[in-house]
Amino acid sequence: MVKTMLNINYLVNDHQDTLQLPEKLEFGKIFTDHLFEMNYDEENGWSNPTIKSFDTLSMSPATMVFHYGQAVFEGLKAYKTPSGRIAIFRPDRHFQRLNNSARRLCIPELDADFAIEALKELIKVDREWVPEKKGNALYIRPFIYGSDPVLGVKPSKSYKFLIILSPVGAYYPEGFKPVKILAQDDYVRAVRKGLGDCKTPANYAASLLATQEAQKKGFTQVLWMDGIEQKYIEEVGTMNIFVRFKNEIATPMLTGSILPGVTRATVLELLRKKGETVNERLISMEEIISEYEKGNLLSIFGTGTAAVISSVGLLKYKDKEMIFNNGESGQFELDLFNEITSIQYGFKPDENGWLQYID
Repeated sequence: MVKTMLNINYLVNDHQDTLQLPEKLEFGKIFTDHLFEMNYDEENGWSNPTIKSFDTLSMSPATMVFHYGQAVFEGLKAYKTPSGRIAIFRPDRHFQRLNNSARRLCIPELDADFAIEALKELIKVDREWVPEKKGNALYIRPFIYGSDPVLGVKPSKSYKFLIILSPVGAYYPEGFKPVKILAQDDYVRAVRKGLGDCKTPANYAASLLATQEAQKKGFTQVLWMDGIEQKYIEEVGTMNIFVRFKNEIATPMLTGSILPGVTRATVLELLRKKGETVNERLISMEEIISEYEKGNLLSIFGTGTAAVISSVGLLKYKDKEMIFNNGESGQFELDLFNEITSIQYGFKPDENGWLQYID
């Protein structure tokens, strides 16, 4: 990894008028005025870091990412605090994970510290796009793709790293709502030693058909089973999963086929500080059904950047339906959601050093 100490080039447009964000912000549909871009080649390493106007990309039809899928990305958020400062939630963990994904796909790593500073500079330029209303946030999408205009199954020799920003609304605009999930064993999302623990487009493409079929049946997302034995639960589409038994809170262990979620890590740290018995282990669907029937399964919830915490109201596996909290959100999950979001928005002290501020 070559560390770049280059100064950032600023090709920035000044706003003539005060920006007015839409009252209703949908996810990923509007973008700020500027983006960050940096290029890689074997001779210069990562170079030419630039903040410039958000625009379309000019790419050859032979660009390698289209044909061989060599790309990785991240998703994180920035928040406007009551003091007016902007806080980014755990960017160090996100860029560490981006580099972990990059290594697996033969993509050159970034200097994570520099990438975070570049992100901060980009947000400074477009700071008026950060929503002030609690529940809204600035979604951050860093990504890298192989940019060689060459056909051939091999790693690209050139890459682009970009960061784009999108103001987004509350995940639960009408209040904290439970989700319905379908445990899926007709398809496999990932297998151990594959790409399951990388944030790469291939994993999301692999999930689309099963998710579409589940949604047609009235479910929000799919709970994936392991790809070897089709016995153990792994993760839910865009979330990691937690199971709250009477005597412990368990989440699937990171076996290599599960994305190591940043919100997952946050929840594990919080619960252990509270003195909860928390285990990362294999959790079979047979155990879930058995403990549910015994009355020992209190709730299931998901964790992720978009929703933070999602309470599961119903889980279906084959012909077995399991309903939690009478299909409503659980208080345990709501309290956890409120605790994390209060830290993110600056209403509660950040005792763990999770926030990095932009003044």
